[in-house]
This record gives sequence, structure tokens and C-alpha cells, in this order.
Amino acid sequence: MKSNNFVEELKSKSVEELNQELVSAKKELFNLRFQNATNQLTNTARIKDVRRNIARIQTVITEKARA
Repeated sequence: MKSNNFVEELKSKSVEELNQELVSAKKELFNLRFQNATNQLTNTARIKDVRRNIARIQTVITEKARA
């Protein structure tokens, strides 16, 4: 599955890289929400995907912090 590959890719990154990935995902989410509010967003399902990716990134960061 696509999400499993994404998680495996995240687990191979360092915490600094994960934090950078998290910042860029949050910026993307902000831009998607802004486009949605101005009726410029065509693929609204992308918001859900980005939110879930943010959660996956945060989960991997937490796992690495506990290890």
C-alpha cells in the first residue's frame, strides 16, 4: 500500500528531516484550506490525505523520541 511505503520512508529519516517534513506538510495544509475557502480547490480529498500524513509524521517522531 501507498501509506505503508510512506511510513517506512519516514522511519528511515532522522528527527530533523521529519521536523522539516512536518513543517512543509503543515504549510501545504494551510494552502489547501485557503484554496478551499476561496473555492479554488478542485481535489478536496487532498486535505484529508495531508492531515493523515501529518499524523503519520508526528507518530514516527514520537516513536523515535521514546526509543
